[in-house]
Amino acid sequence: MHKQLLLLRHGKSDWNTDTTDFYRPLNKRGNRNALQMGQWLSEKKLIPDLIISSPATRALSTAEIVCKAMGLSTNSIQTDKSIYEASVSDLRQVLSQVPDSAQCLLLVGHNPSLDYFVDQLDSHIPAASNGNLMPTAALAYFELNSKWTSVIGDSWIQRAKELPK
Repeated sequence: MHKQLLLLRHGKSDWNTDTTDFYRPLNKRGNRNALQMGQWLSEKKLIPDLIISSPATRALSTAEIVCKAMGLSTNSIQTDKSIYEASVSDLRQVLSQVPDSAQCLLLVGHNPSLDYFVDQLDSHIPAASNGNLMPTAALAYFELNSKWTSVIGDSWIQRAKELPK
């Protein structure tokens, strides 16, 4: 049975706040793009049965907005502090702990780790115009094997700025 992995980078954050990186909130565009991505996921019927987010404010806010747009309870979001400032091996470790019952996982995190992880999973995905694979509010999709370890089907990226208005 194929597993579906959705990797979502948090929305655009607000750098005009007097707070540490961990607590930086989303800005207006970040909130809007998270809502658009949640609505798009719902339209495409890509509804996760498990959501794991970095606990950083901008990532968790993104996960909450996406959940609401899909009609899911925000209570279903789990946080994992290893996603914040993660290495690729940290992200693989998170995947290794996903229950077998989960078929579709949404993981909400940060760059540069998501860029590196996406490239490791599929090095043929083209970068965005800014050179990043995963600009803010970008979603990467992968069909993985039953152990969450390797790509065995489709993979693609949907970037927020490419969503239909």
